[in-house]
Amino acid sequence: LVGTGGSLLAWVSVAMWLANMPVHFEFSIWQPAFLFLQSPALIADGISWAYSFSIAALCLAIIVTSVVRVNFPSPFNWSGILILTSLGILAVVAGNPLTLVLIWAGIDLVELTNQLRSVEHPKLRERVVIAFASRVGGTILLLWADMVGAANGQILDFHTGSPQAGLYLLLAASLRLGVLPLHLPYPGESAIRRGFGTWLRMISTASSLILLARIPAGSIAPSITPYLSLLVAFAAIYGSWMWLRSSDELSGRPYLLIGISALSVAAALRANPVGAAAWGCALVLSGGALFLSSEPNRWMIRSLWIAAFGFSSLPLSLTATGWNTNNGSFILTGLPFVVAHALLLAGFIRHIQKPGASRVGYEDQPIWARNIYPFGIGVLLITTIGLGIVGWEGSLQIGGWIAALFASLLTFSLVWATPRFRILNPVRAHWLIPSDSWLDRAYQLLWNSYRQLGRLSNVLTNILEGESGIMWTLLFLALFASYVAQQGP
Repeated sequence: LVGTGGSLLAWVSVAMWLANMPVHFEFSIWQPAFLFLQSPALIADGISWAYSFSIAALCLAIIVTSVVRVNFPSPFNWSGILILTSLGILAVVAGNPLTLVLIWAGIDLVELTNQLRSVEHPKLRERVVIAFASRVGGTILLLWADMVGAANGQILDFHTGSPQAGLYLLLAASLRLGVLPLHLPYPGESAIRRGFGTWLRMISTASSLILLARIPAGSIAPSITPYLSLLVAFAAIYGSWMWLRSSDELSGRPYLLIGISALSVAAALRANPVGAAAWGCALVLSGGALFLSSEPNRWMIRSLWIAAFGFSSLPLSLTATGWNTNNGSFILTGLPFVVAHALLLAGFIRHIQKPGASRVGYEDQPIWARNIYPFGIGVLLITTIGLGIVGWEGSLQIGGWIAALFASLLTFSLVWATPRFRILNPVRAHWLIPSDSWLDRAYQLLWNSYRQLGRLSNVLTNILEGESGIMWTLLFLALFASYVAQQGP
């Protein structure tokens, strides 16, 4: 009751932000002042409110739906969810890179600790560390963007923006999301599944997606935008294709995150921050509703079509602004993303029609649990509808209805073709053992090359620092002296 009551109050209190927005709050200057040019700051505007409202709704839904999980009750997990909720909301309302970096560090450490505790396979543990390293790389890029702004005499914050830092912000978010370069930032998972696992994935992704909505308009050079769009389109197609062919929604969850993240990055490249935020909120709400729906409740399964509508980009839906653009090249560069969207939506509908198997007899649950469980999913669906019609810049929008209509027609064509063509059928679950796709083999080859270079470096170090190190030093000095002598004065 404490966890449910607290998350419910948080959800309602975030909704009340609408009475007084925007709000900008900055802490006192940190000391020494010459080292910290700015202090942590928070900003509550339409975009950060939409993300915060979505995060609070997912927190409430996870705690409420836990009544039918095998580990119920689980106060330790609920405490972690509430703590991560606070970090997630702080991340999306961060007003400058310093604030966001501090929160990213906390989220990354929590995720690293939980993954290392739950994964036992050596290769999977290695992928956990690699995923953590990629997120740290994105954090370093964000710090570099802050340094670039300081070098140009500007203090970077997300309220005004810095035109010189736009590309760095895009690359920082893409690296953490696994879009540029394409990689799986979320290793295979078998121990952390629904509930806390879903929450950890969504918080990590949403805290990175918010950065895409803070990129200043026109800060990315038009000359490189087509090349970046091509790379992002490749990530979108790959993630959506793997999601369509995943055996169940949880084993395909990393690919759904990559696919929707790529659509959000593409919206940022089209100077559409509201559309980028809309894709992110749809991931949290529609994706969260799907991942939490594990019990065979007929009416609840039918209601998940509301989540599919919120993800459809049709007029008045949550993602209606997803295809808006400020340039005229969308017809050429946007077609791969429309195809990727159709693949993601077709996979979403397939998983709705075939929900995951319950490990607890739903009919054997107490009557209060069977009644409370649908309420948790309903919170996400109500929030999805609400964000589509009120509260922020993405509400009550017609959007790019032509692209949405084309994606919808292609989606239903894929749904019809899936049971009729073998290539569209699901593949085995990738979370059981380390994935062995061509992408994993390519990155494994690079990782092995890095290891070989490390071994070579160790050999050279042992040679130079061993007993024969002095002889090698004298030999190099003699060779250098002879070379200088041959060159002459």
